[in-house]
Amino acid sequence: MATQQTRSLARFMMAPSVVLLLVWMIVPLAFTLWFSFQQYNPLNPIRDGFVGFSNYALFYSNPAFLQSILNTLTIVVSVLLITVIGGILLALLLDQPMWGQGIVRILVISPFFVMPPVAALVWKNMIMHPQYGVFADIARFFGAQPIDWFGQHPLTAIIIIVAWQWLPFATLILLTALQSLDGEQKEAAEMDGAGFVSRFIYLTLPHMSRAITVVILIQTIFLLSVYAEILVTTNGGPGYASTNLPFLVYQKALLEFKIGQASAGGIIAVILANIVAFFAMRAVGKNLDK
Repeated sequence: MATQQTRSLARFMMAPSVVLLLVWMIVPLAFTLWFSFQQYNPLNPIRDGFVGFSNYALFYSNPAFLQSILNTLTIVVSVLLITVIGGILLALLLDQPMWGQGIVRILVISPFFVMPPVAALVWKNMIMHPQYGVFADIARFFGAQPIDWFGQHPLTAIIIIVAWQWLPFATLILLTALQSLDGEQKEAAEMDGAGFVSRFIYLTLPHMSRAITVVILIQTIFLLSVYAEILVTTNGGPGYASTNLPFLVYQKALLEFKIGQASAGGIIAVILANIVAFFAMRAVGKNLDK
């Protein structure tokens, strides 16, 4: 057992890293909060000044605001459903003995290491292109009309691309949890006459519950900041159909140069992320306490 002296030594050794991390987080957040109450345009610095909550009111009154919130939550929920369900199915498949199992696992996990802009470009120009893409060739092969994914279903296209990137992560975590299941428990369930479905519902799924909650928590944090895929493929359009909150902040900051409104949007995004993280942490905590 750790003594009081070793605990104090551990805290002392961790203190510099913790302080550096806090400074790394708090200083940018403080500047963002300060700019959210200022009228600042780098192209017209003469009009600088304190404006109170006007930036928040202007950002909220933006026609794209509510749509961006809805799109952000839609992306998060949809990608989580696809990756968690798909990750469980792939983990069950990869856990079975097969020829070339190691190579198959590497191929399944490899999309996670592709940079988001590169992945988005590949999907845009080689897979979802309405004339030359793989999906268009498949549609024409079956006598159907190719779909203009980024024109007709932009948000669905973004969800597919992001889910493709995050599915390997969920698969890897869930496969690790699945392989930690005691083989004797499986054998006992089989001897008791439990079928595959019963074993999955009453044995496998409860065993994977902690891993599932961890996947949901980690992915939620990153999915709230999806940006590169939208910039490369749809640029937030058509209209505001694929604009999420981070992309709206980007538009205000780097396209319209309204730093105050962009900072207000950033603070709103932080608040939204903390609300989602709060409920996610409660769910994780309940599972970890079991």
